[in-house]
Amino acid sequence: MNPRRFDWISFLRRVAVIAIPVALQNLLSTTGSMIDTMMIATLGQTEVGAVGLCAQFSSLMFSGYWGFVGGGMLFFSQYWGAGDDDGINRSYGLTLTCMMTVGLTFGLLGVLFPEAVMRLYTDKTSIQAVGVEYLRIVGFSYPLTVLSMAMASLLRCTDRVRIPLYGSIASVCTNICLNWVLIFGHLGLPALGVRGAALATVISQLVNIGVVLALAQRSGHRYLLAVRRHFRWTRAFVREYLQKCFPIICNEVLIGVGNMVINIVLGRQPEEAIAALAVFRTLEGLVIGFFAGFSNASSVLVGTKVGAGKPDTAFARAWRLVYLCQLFIGLLGLALILLHRPILTLMGMSGESFRLAFGMVTIYACFALIRMGNWTQNDTFRAAGDATTGTVLEILFMWLMVLPLVWLTGMVWHAPTLWVFACCYMDEPIRYFLMQRHLFKGKWIRPVTHEGLQALEGWKPDVHNPGEDVRV
Repeated sequence: MNPRRFDWISFLRRVAVIAIPVALQNLLSTTGSMIDTMMIATLGQTEVGAVGLCAQFSSLMFSGYWGFVGGGMLFFSQYWGAGDDDGINRSYGLTLTCMMTVGLTFGLLGVLFPEAVMRLYTDKTSIQAVGVEYLRIVGFSYPLTVLSMAMASLLRCTDRVRIPLYGSIASVCTNICLNWVLIFGHLGLPALGVRGAALATVISQLVNIGVVLALAQRSGHRYLLAVRRHFRWTRAFVREYLQKCFPIICNEVLIGVGNMVINIVLGRQPEEAIAALAVFRTLEGLVIGFFAGFSNASSVLVGTKVGAGKPDTAFARAWRLVYLCQLFIGLLGLALILLHRPILTLMGMSGESFRLAFGMVTIYACFALIRMGNWTQNDTFRAAGDATTGTVLEILFMWLMVLPLVWLTGMVWHAPTLWVFACCYMDEPIRYFLMQRHLFKGKWIRPVTHEGLQALEGWKPDVHNPGEDVRV
């Protein structure tokens, strides 16, 4: 093969092998959430808004543990590329321990202090009361969700992308069926309303974990079930792991807190706006689900080559992954706009809540093209060992630009809801320009393996003909 010719067919095939199962898994989860929302919508807009705000609390938990997922995938993919089994096992054990600490903390807060959580997110007493009922039960699912996410991250980085997909299929089917039974009281059981939805979530997460563990055992996966090898840490390894993870953790925590502030502002909008926001968040999950496929593809396809000592290939794949992601997200955003009426109607939106939900979808679709490009670049940098650049940019713009704009428009000037919502994305074009400059400089390739460090000596990307000097 000519070393200067990029093999697009092989590249797209490899992207599809990773991205499609992940995208399908997230599509299933989003579809399940949409059906949940449709069922809960029959109970009333107060219930929709309450469950939506509880989802924002779980999103804060996501921010708390996602830094460890990003750091873990950095090590999983690079050690997988270098063939270092011991490194993979130790990385997983440390990642799982850190993630479960976050999951257990949020689970306890949800179960034991739901009133405080709901008072933080909204001043509407009717929504608070419903949210408390939901949180007391759904809090038990938080550690289970974290465990399933840790397992999925390891399996995807070690070429077992279908196992998490099968677990998700079983989980979503269980959740939909139990929602129908428990929310409305079918098959002779009492109608539990939002409590039934919460209970269904807990049970479905247990099913997900059971299916994943059973399939991993059946396939002979040599990492997930090697429990005795997960905790053989050395002080030097823990130090290196935390050094790589620390910027990602800071990014996710500070961004999570920033998003919480945004949700506090939006939670003080009219009830129609809160219900519209809950529906929007479900549809946003559809876009993020497709993005997650490209995110995992970048982590694996770029990270493994960095770890294996092939920076040319990593560089060539990186920028192509960014543009592929943006192409698909752009098409998906267009589809949401064109199909907004039947989708929003099915999810219980009407009148003012319909208008606000459509406005949110339209604004988001315009910005998502750039936003997901930024996210893909950041995840690519992290997988290659650069956990700092994207982190610093995201934190600075969130706290110095986005939060002041959202707070002023929402809490001081009392601007219309859609103006407040649009301010959440004002930083994306500026960050995209800065991230693109960093992408093509190639300085984000920072290996943690011996093979990668050796190959990086004296290496420079061909910025005039980017990505063509590649041996796939």
